[in-house]
Order: sequence, then structure tokens, then C-alpha cells
Amino acid sequence: MVSRDEIKGIYEQGADAVIALVEGLVATFEQQVTELRAQVTELQAHLALNSRNSSKPPSSNPSAQRTKSLRVRSGKKSGAQPGHRGTTLKASATPERVVVHTAATCQDCGQGLREVRGRESAEQRQVFDLPPLALAVTEHRVAVKRWPRCGTRNWGEFPPGVAPGVQYGANLKALVVYGVQYQLLPWQRTCEMVKDLLGQPMAEGTLGAAITEWAEALAQPEAAIKQALTRATVAHFDETGLYVAGHREWLHVASTPGLTHYGPHAKRGTEATSAIGILPDFAGRAMHDAWAPYFDYACAHGLCNAHHLRELTFVHEQQGQGWAKEMKELLGKIKHAVAHAKERGAQALSKAQQRRFAQTYDQLLTSGGQLPENQPPPATGKRGRRKQSKAKNLLDRLAQRKGETLAFMTDFRVPFDNNQAERDLRMVKVQQKVSGCFRSRGGAQAFCRIRGYISTIKKQGRNVLAALSSVFVGQPLSPLPQG
Repeated sequence: MVSRDEIKGIYEQGADAVIALVEGLVATFEQQVTELRAQVTELQAHLALNSRNSSKPPSSNPSAQRTKSLRVRSGKKSGAQPGHRGTTLKASATPERVVVHTAATCQDCGQGLREVRGRESAEQRQVFDLPPLALAVTEHRVAVKRWPRCGTRNWGEFPPGVAPGVQYGANLKALVVYGVQYQLLPWQRTCEMVKDLLGQPMAEGTLGAAITEWAEALAQPEAAIKQALTRATVAHFDETGLYVAGHREWLHVASTPGLTHYGPHAKRGTEATSAIGILPDFAGRAMHDAWAPYFDYACAHGLCNAHHLRELTFVHEQQGQGWAKEMKELLGKIKHAVAHAKERGAQALSKAQQRRFAQTYDQLLTSGGQLPENQPPPATGKRGRRKQSKAKNLLDRLAQRKGETLAFMTDFRVPFDNNQAERDLRMVKVQQKVSGCFRSRGGAQAFCRIRGYISTIKKQGRNVLAALSSVFVGQPLSPLPQG
């Protein structure tokens, strides 16, 4: 700030000195105003972010904010479509019990009908219900047989999983582990459920021991899942924050429609994905959200267009750039064309269609790049990359990664988005909301290994409780797709 004496001295130097002072102050103020306006714009843009125009989850939206879906109307009526196979209960040909209901008295004269023989009508009704819940206790013993010729005493053997003393069986342990690791019930409530339903108190320590036992037994199946993922034609990759023992770490997912692997790690980038060991050996196409470390791997890549739609929504609605709205519409048209081509049995769009869509894509990028607000920022003289607007960053990505963005158009094996990975991560975030954090890294690793195995089994339509029971008897079902 210029002092009073300095101003007086400049005044005594003449008009030119005063003009120079005023011009310098004006330039300084204009620079400050420009910087403050940029900060205000950035803050307003940050406040405008929500789940429909960014990658923020719906839970972060303000309570009074209504969301608007990015989905395009299909024109179909709501509910099941023609040809949909329903799941209505079907009558069983071999019911466990048959109960015949007879009339006790005549409806006309009131005389008793106890001694009158009747015949069953053709009408029947069936009720599917649970039998009374109770634990069945099986006592295991071994017999000793002596061979009469040599006198050798031969002892029978207890089956696998039957340890000395008293313990819970494979089916019950499978049920409680399923409840905690897949249905995300808290440990205490799971133990309460066993007591309330079966009349048998269960300690949380017993549940913890079952989880540890299961996680150790799944080391080999987990390795098989990882190996199968490296051979996949297309696999989905994503990551999200994970709190372990009060510290922020990261959960990495690699998945396909039939396989799931969760890998917890203290780091988020290449160090983590290399340690997990799927991406370094992956030779297919990796679907992801364009996070830079994924491009460190030499495999083919595909970008999530659901992310692009949200970012384009933000650029159009918050920054008023019309090219973004047209790009959204173009991606929707391509997606619609791909769906129709798949219905006809095609493997890709025709070359003419691809060329027309690609030309429109390039024209929209050129239109957006010509806007004054999307020009490269001026040099500041500082080291490092110059900060760009969200719109400029998006334009650059869509231009530089055109092939990865439109991969779903040229190869129908490539999906439009990375929603598979996001769906696989969603329930792990619910687990974090239930428990707050994992108490130890071992607990996080056990959860991820078990959850990945259960998710894999469910994706393949196989019986989860049967798979869990097989683990406890020492013969875990293979997680690889059958057939």
C-alpha cells in the first residue's frame, strides 16, 4: 500500500508521475479482480456439482435437491416386457405334506359328517413356507474294528471340518458369514439373529474365527479369479476410498459380468495396481474412467461414457456451452444405433455409419474448441502445467482419446460405460457406511477376498450358501465359470 508521504512525493514530481502511479494501481486492481472472479467462478462450479453432472455419489446431493436421470426414454411401458420369464411360484408335484380339509357338519340340516366318507375335489392350493427353525445336533463317533487274523485295531476317521469338542457346522457358519460379508449385517446383529431364530447364542469371536477360516481357505480361489481376469476380452477397473484403522486407503476392483476381484491397498496409483497383479498381465481391453495411471499399461483401453455424459451435462448447464449438449445427444444416438445393430446380430456398425458419427464427433470438438473460454490459458511464467477449465480438459480428453471413447461403436464387445465396476463397488461403500471403517488391514483383506468370491458365484447364478458350505469342509467350489 502506498503511504501518504509517498503519494505526496509523487505528486511533487509532476503529472506524469501521478499518471504512472494511478495506472499501476489500476492494473494491480484489475489483476486482483480477474483472479477473484476466477475463484468465484470455480467455487460456483464446485457448488453446482452433483451426482448427475459429475462423479459425486447421490448421497452427497443436498437434501432438497432433486436429481434428473441421464437415461433416455426407451418408449416401452414400465414393468415386464413381452416375453419376460416371470418368477411366480409354481405348484410342486411332490409336496412334503398333504392336508385334506373336510366339512364337520352339513350346511343344510346341521347333522354331523364325521362318519360320512367323502372324496377329494380337484381343487388344490399350495403354501410354500419355512419349517420350524431349529438347530440339528449331530454327534460324531468313531468305531474300532479289530482284524481277527492279525489283531490290528482299526479306528474310523472323523470327517473334515469336525474338530475335537463342540462346534458349529458348515451350513450355519456359511449362513452367518454370508450375512456379514454379503448382506452387510453388523456382527452383533448377526449374532442376535442366530439367537432369535435358532435359540442359540453366538459370540462375535466365533463369527470372527469363521470369517478368518473362510478367508484363508479362499486364497487359491482368489488366485484363480485373478488369473481368469487377466485372460478376459474386456474387463472393468475402478477404485474408491477405503478407511482402514482410521486411515484412508483404496479399494481397487477388477471385474467382468462373471468375475469379481477386490484388492485393498494403501496407494491409489500404479504402485497399487501393479501389486495387485491383474493389469500388468492383462491383454484385453480395460474399461475405466480415464484416470491417468490406467494408461501406464500397454493393453487396449475403453473410456466410460457415463462419466462423459455427466461432465457434458455440467458444461452445458453450468457453463452454457451448446456443443456439450449436442455431444451428449450424439453419444446417445450412437448407443441407440449400436443397440439396434446388436438386435440384428451385427458385430459392429457399418463403416459408413461409423464415418458419419466420427465426422460429427470431430465437428463438435472443433466447435467447442473455438469458444473463447476454451482457449489455452495464458502463460504465467510459473513451472508446471497450466490450470485449465473443466470444459477445456474434457475437450482435450475427447479429442486425444477418441478411439477409446468410441470403442463401443467399432467393437460390440466393448460396453458403452464402466457401470459394471461401479456396481461392484457400490455395496462396498454401503459396508463403509454401516461399519465406518475396517479395524485392521487383515479384516479389510478378508472382507475383500470373501466378497469377491461371493460376487463371482452370484454372477454365475450358482448357489451361494452351497459354495460357502463347501469352503468350510475344505473343498471350495471353483469360482471359474462352469461349462
